[in-house]
Amino acid sequence: MTSALKHLDSANMQTLSGTPANVRSQLNQVRAPYVVAVTLPETTDSEASRLSELFSKVALLARQIMASRHEERLETLVEALLPDTVPTPNELKEVTMRVQARSAVLTSGDWMSASDIAQAAGFSASNPSAQPNKWKRAGSIFALHHQGNDYFPSYGLGPDHRPLKPLAKVLAVFGAAKDSWGLAYWFMSANSFLGGRRPQDLLASAPERVIAAAHDEMTAVAHA
Repeated sequence: MTSALKHLDSANMQTLSGTPANVRSQLNQVRAPYVVAVTLPETTDSEASRLSELFSKVALLARQIMASRHEERLETLVEALLPDTVPTPNELKEVTMRVQARSAVLTSGDWMSASDIAQAAGFSASNPSAQPNKWKRAGSIFALHHQGNDYFPSYGLGPDHRPLKPLAKVLAVFGAAKDSWGLAYWFMSANSFLGGRRPQDLLASAPERVIAAAHDEMTAVAHA
């Protein structure tokens, strides 16, 4: 049987046909990590040659289809990871400002986890979040939820590590008007009603002034 060597230029593939001895000889010249061999019983030289050409075309087509589908899958994955909408410059600026504000709050050193409070107050170590969460539900204190954990303001706790009673009155003034982050921003920001002092610095020493500042804030919001 006459041997034949077919090249696939675009895919850099080869098909080899001939007797087993001829194919083995040709394989010595092949530099490829994988080879697929097909045996053809009762096949003539011309049939083997035509089948070799057919296999070449089928192999090339299969490679093209697989590459196309792979690219389609990659494109689908990329689309899934991209945001649904393109943010505007103002939205990007707002996000940046929000990240900076929250970072300033979290790195201020004014926050304690439930475990920190439980340890300082001598609560049960088996369920340290029980008492702080009870205070939060009762409106005696608020907490920031970050990375799956609650963080409570240390300035809202007295020497006994229980919530300061005036804090509940301030929270009642704001009600649902401010979420936990809004409360954190308000407490840590210089307040003109307090002569430039921060509410968190006066909560323990001058609670009535802080409560009055909260009422002033809500009045300003109502007339905005």
